[in-house]
Amino acid sequence: MDKLKERWGIESNFQVVIIFIVFAINGSLSMYLTNPITDLIGISKETTNPWVYWPIRILVVFVVYQITLVFVGALFGQKKFFWNMEKKMLSRMGFKRFLE
Repeated sequence: MDKLKERWGIESNFQVVIIFIVFAINGSLSMYLTNPITDLIGISKETTNPWVYWPIRILVVFVVYQITLVFVGALFGQKKFFWNMEKKMLSRMGFKRFLE
């Protein structure tokens, strides 16, 4: 646990627990929000080829997860931690110029 706290730059075990809770809630929330989004764009499991459906669904889940992570983190008082994590992730994917 100490290695994780040092790597993330956090102080208390309570903060680690809160961060794990945020990750769990955000994962479930992103899966829940993906269903209406795929329905909105007209893609369903029953009518779309699985080779098309699953890559699109995974992409939508990824985007929704990234967007909601900071919001859910902010609700739990960890906005700074998750915003820094989001910036690091986006810069690694090549979106660094949009963050500045």
